[in-house]
Amino acid sequence: MSIEGTETVGVIGQGIIGSRVATLLRNTDRHVYVWNRTPKPIPNFLGSPAEVAQLADIIQIFVADGTALKQVIAALKDKLEKRHIVLCNGTFDPESVVEAYQTVRECGASFLDAPFTGSKVAAEKGALVYYVGGDPGVLERVRPVLEVSGREILHLGRVGEASLIKIATNMISAATTGILAEAYGLISKAGVDPQRFAEALEQNACYSGLVAMKLPQMMAKDYEPHFSLKHMFKDAQYALNLGRQLGVEEPVLSTTASVMFRSIQKGHGEKDYSVLASRYQDQSDNS
Repeated sequence: MSIEGTETVGVIGQGIIGSRVATLLRNTDRHVYVWNRTPKPIPNFLGSPAEVAQLADIIQIFVADGTALKQVIAALKDKLEKRHIVLCNGTFDPESVVEAYQTVRECGASFLDAPFTGSKVAAEKGALVYYVGGDPGVLERVRPVLEVSGREILHLGRVGEASLIKIATNMISAATTGILAEAYGLISKAGVDPQRFAEALEQNACYSGLVAMKLPQMMAKDYEPHFSLKHMFKDAQYALNLGRQLGVEEPVLSTTASVMFRSIQKGHGEKDYSVLASRYQDQSDNS
């Protein structure tokens, strides 16, 4: 519905990213309604996804995984109609995304596969990058809403293809951070000052924005979550499952996922995935 001529937006999922997207939207002239599985003291927090659909025309979904996505779509289904556009903004397996799309389309509503790249700081600054799959005409209708939290919006094909590309990019992020942690461990155990390692990396071809972000966290032993280990492991599982389905061997990712799983078993799942470096630090950091 439209209230006094302004856009109404629902944001489902109030974790690290969803909560910040909702805050940015509130700072515009839009009416913003939110829901989260665990209740939070947030303005316009509603009792269910169905209530969000009653009040909002555009619905952004930031939930944890494909199972949660399907649960949200099932809860929305009876309230969806032609006026709605559902944006699937989390990182989900393409099969779940396509299933969600089919359900939404059967209700007469529109749907975009629109995962993002960017962590907590990017979300706070409105600097996410959205990878979008689906009807370009629908994208143009919601572009102003995505631009509130995104610095770039890339149309990358059909529904499901944007999610596949996002999973592929996370494969690289997981493996890069895993080997960075090992290199950090080698330097540290050899008694070399990690700051010298950081200076050398800055002039090396392997240096990247990800390295620039994760190495200081490792050196500071600061594992406040920007992107949690449990979510990166989930995305690795999606990639490994897709590899099995498509006949693509993924030995590097498989090894990295095993390392992540062992770190989760040590209780680090809620921490940033740079916590992989903690295994090379003081024993107290691994407890």
